[in-house]
Amino acid sequence: MDQIHRIRELYYEQGKNLIEIATIMDCDWRTVRKYVDMENFNTSPPTPEVQKNESKLDPFKPLIDSWLTADKKAPRKQRHTAKKVHKRLKEEAADYDCSYRLVASYVAVKKKELHLKRQDGYIPLEHSPGEGQADFGYADFYENGKLHHEAKYLVLSFPYSNGGYLQLNYGENMECLLEGLVAMFEHTGGVPTEIWFDNTRTIVKDIIKGGGRNVTERFQRFCEHYRFKPVFMNPESGWEKGNVENKVGYLRRNELVPVPEFTSIVEKNKELLAACDRDMEREHYDDDENRFISELFEEDKRALLPLPSVAFDTALYTTARTDKYGKFTVDNGRHRYSASPAFCEDTVRLRITSSEVIVMDSSLHEIVRHRRLYGDDFESMDWIPYLKYIARKPRSLRNSGIYGMMPENMQIYMDSCESSERGRVLKILAELTERSGFSGALNTVDEAIRFHATDPDSLQNLYRRTYAEVPLLPPLDNLSGIPSQKVIPFRNDLANLDAALKKGGAFNG
Repeated sequence: MDQIHRIRELYYEQGKNLIEIATIMDCDWRTVRKYVDMENFNTSPPTPEVQKNESKLDPFKPLIDSWLTADKKAPRKQRHTAKKVHKRLKEEAADYDCSYRLVASYVAVKKKELHLKRQDGYIPLEHSPGEGQADFGYADFYENGKLHHEAKYLVLSFPYSNGGYLQLNYGENMECLLEGLVAMFEHTGGVPTEIWFDNTRTIVKDIIKGGGRNVTERFQRFCEHYRFKPVFMNPESGWEKGNVENKVGYLRRNELVPVPEFTSIVEKNKELLAACDRDMEREHYDDDENRFISELFEEDKRALLPLPSVAFDTALYTTARTDKYGKFTVDNGRHRYSASPAFCEDTVRLRITSSEVIVMDSSLHEIVRHRRLYGDDFESMDWIPYLKYIARKPRSLRNSGIYGMMPENMQIYMDSCESSERGRVLKILAELTERSGFSGALNTVDEAIRFHATDPDSLQNLYRRTYAEVPLLPPLDNLSGIPSQKVIPFRNDLANLDAALKKGGAFNG
């Protein structure tokens, strides 16, 4: 229907002819003509059921029907499940030799006929190989010693096999979702045929009357690129994708306890994928043949769609307007980043991933990159472009907005420097910031203030002493064993020097 809608929109609203539409839609012009001229969009009337072939279960269906019919008078929690029916048949029915899956499929249909199951929003619990479900959970973790409280992790589960994977994220935005899914697609070597999602605002803009979904363009492009079908749950019906709901809790308890500590989230996520592979080496909780999850997951993998030949760029590309200090905000003003004083009150281009905000000029040359902010962290300031910029015209420091942005101790230090030295000092501060961050440069400034060292060379030496681990040598003892030196009195005519050189034989006149 989406294709039909697009064809009719191009013809009736945009005035395209049949050939143009056929080129745009990459289909035959006769197909375009058919849908342009179509007047009846009623669905086809139902057709009688085709007589099915005989099933191994047919001799046992009357017995199953009698049990399920009797269940209508039994309490809800004491009715037959498919697993119980299968077990009773093995124990009570002679010559019974059917699989659990065959029984489960019949019981599901029969319960629906007998109104033993809730009909509102009904979704079958049986899943085909290759289907997936996705959801976010939350957990704490430490990266480089920093606590990320109630950060997110994405889980992709496969209900047929009960396999699943997780990827840690800093948040629950589109970049986190897409990057996590791509990593799991590439690890498994394929793409689920369909993936079930909640109606999260990250994906769904609004729910259309009648059950449709208006999704974001980026997500729609992502689905088309990987060719999987997104399936959305009914509002407030998370139980419909119970497999991933359970998997979110299971993986948190088994892979994220104790609270993870690591230096790189990228490397940690690779370790988590391998850990999830190892976790599948256990029996499936509901398989009558007692097979391992890993065995069933091989069936899932055989049903996956192939990976596309072209990688999908999961980054967000957008623009931002800077203020008079060369700063801009994203995420509806919740987070602010610096660009450069050279781009004050200008438009910059942004490439945003789950972990970085890369600022570029109109030619897409990188200006600066920031670690992406989450939660209550409001501002990320990169001082290097500002220090380098003002170093080229140090006399304008006091009259620039950059001076007011500097910490108080740096302002004091710059005021104490000779005006002729300020350019070199600012350049050195930029170099120190590149090496160990702005806090390292500030610590060096504090040391310089303490020692009243206002020249560039002293600033560099103090930095080396603080961060390069250069040992401080103790003063030499004035030992009596040190030979005394003969002092030659200085005379302007250098007569004593001439005499000494002649006496030693090294002077020939």
